[in-house]
Amino acid sequence: MRISHEEFRDICRKHNLAATHQRQIIFQAVVARHGHYAPEEVYESVRHEIPSISLATVYKNLHTFVQSGMLREVSPHHGSLRVDPRLEPHHHLVCTVCKAIFDIDSDALGPIKLQGRLPQGFRAERMSVDILGTCSRCSSKTKKH
Repeated sequence: MRISHEEFRDICRKHNLAATHQRQIIFQAVVARHGHYAPEEVYESVRHEIPSISLATVYKNLHTFVQSGMLREVSPHHGSLRVDPRLEPHHHLVCTVCKAIFDIDSDALGPIKLQGRLPQGFRAERMSVDILGTCSRCSSKTKKH
C-alpha cells in the first residue's frame, strides 16, 4: 500500500508527530508490504532511497512510531523488535525455528477473558496472543532429514 505525502502528514498530525521525509520513507517501507519487519529489514529497504540513513535512525523512528500508536510492536519477548502496521486487534502465530510471524484474526480464537485480578496498579492496554509452533516451511525441512 502506497500512502501519499498528504496522507502521511495527516497520520502524523493525528499522532502528534512531525512529518519528516525520513519518517515518511521509513513508515512507507513498513506499510508498503504485508509483514512483521525487524529494523534491519526496514533499513535495507530504506537505504536505497536514503543512502545516508543510519540503522540507529531507523530504530529510533520505529520506536517513535510504536510509542505514538502508528505501528504495533509484535512479540517483544521473542527477541529483536518487530513492527506491525496492522493496528486492529489480532493475534500471531510465531515459528520457533525461523521466527516468522503470521497474523491470525481475533475471532479465530474466540473470546479471551482475563480471569481473576490483575496485579495492583497494572493497567491492561491491549491483549495479544502468540501461538508458538513450527511453520510449514520449517516443518517440511525437518521431515526431509
